[in-house]
Amino acid sequence: MAFQKGPIEGVKVTAFRKFVDERGWLAELFRHDELGSEFHPVMAYISVTLPGVLRGPHEHVDQADLFAWVGPGDFKVTLWDNRKDSPTFGNRMELFMGVNNPGSIVVPKGVVHCYRCVSAEAGWVFNAPNQLYAGEGKKSPVDEIRHEDDPKNPFVVDELARRAHLS
Repeated sequence: MAFQKGPIEGVKVTAFRKFVDERGWLAELFRHDELGSEFHPVMAYISVTLPGVLRGPHEHVDQADLFAWVGPGDFKVTLWDNRKDSPTFGNRMELFMGVNNPGSIVVPKGVVHCYRCVSAEAGWVFNAPNQLYAGEGKKSPVDEIRHEDDPKNPFVVDELARRAHLS
């Protein structure tokens, strides 16, 4: 399947508004009153990604993600609408997020997503998904379809990944 660039139904990108004073700055990562109830987080985690490393592409059957990108580091984020019932099925979005463009992205279930750290330093990513990882007490299967494990997957991120795909 060929994906074309375009917006994806349900994906919400929000630039952070920094409140700056003599102590530093503060930015709200999310607010329940600005987020649909189907996206309300049930847990949160932070991860560090080393320079050049790609995480994904993968998608979730039931889980939505709420990523926040504040730095350190910068990322290229790629999303594909893989939901056959979506009006934007087949669309692909590419965004740059992180210290130079702080903000958040809501990724609905069924939207394939990945990110690569494109800065010289490691980057931090905050995620507040609406489902518990591996369910209550970590006793359920993980809700993740890992396309990165399939060398023939159609979710090609960039030229580096494309060359690996063809070899």
